[in-house]
Amino acid sequence: MRTIVFTVLLLVASNTFMTIAWYGHLKHKDKALLAVILVSWLIALPEYALQVPANRMGSAMMTGTQLKLMQEVITLCVFVVFAWLYLGEKPTWRTAAAFGLVVLAVALVRGDGPKPTEEPVPAEAQVG
Repeated sequence: MRTIVFTVLLLVASNTFMTIAWYGHLKHKDKALLAVILVSWLIALPEYALQVPANRMGSAMMTGTQLKLMQEVITLCVFVVFAWLYLGEKPTWRTAAAFGLVVLAVALVRGDGPKPTEEPVPAEAQVG
């Protein structure tokens, strides 16, 4: 269970960086595109440093499909909060319906594939 919790926390942090990198510049349209691209890359770098270990650790308990769909739900959660607080885009019933459909997709694959057992994460996959 600790592996899944740690995986989720890493994915939330990772997706926060990526959302800022991909969409944070939308409030700064007056900035040069090349500068925005470079700043976005610098913001996105920590995303990879968090995403890769999250997926490596999570794969001890989940299939690749399960990891991806869980990551999509986390991405949507992070983005809805970001869009609301930073971009000023209030969520609508359509936002909630779309989110519900993605959550349904996660529920559908939850039992999909082999049932990985809780095994210790190999030393090379551990963070820290």
